[in-house]
Amino acid sequence: MKTRASLRAAAAIAITAAFVTPSFAQQTFGGNYCTVDCSGHKAGYDWAEKNQISDESDCSSNSQSFNEGCQTYIEDPNRGSDEDDDGNEIDD
Repeated sequence: MKTRASLRAAAAIAITAAFVTPSFAQQTFGGNYCTVDCSGHKAGYDWAEKNQISDESDCSSNSQSFNEGCQTYIEDPNRGSDEDDDGNEIDD
């Protein structure tokens, strides 16, 4: 049998989780999570497209999101870079 104290603690945790847990899904690009936005992924995809990159070893910058965007181009060169995976427009 649960005590009142443990029930209060459980309620406090649930209330805290409701305020801390985001109520929206995180943006993705090519199946990769974006940080603030997907502009780094877009930049990597656009660069790979412009330079006709076909080998993942060419996707090696200091930016993880840029590299993931580059790799997304290699995997799916017809997807485009203007929208995230949910169809939301990506700002430059």
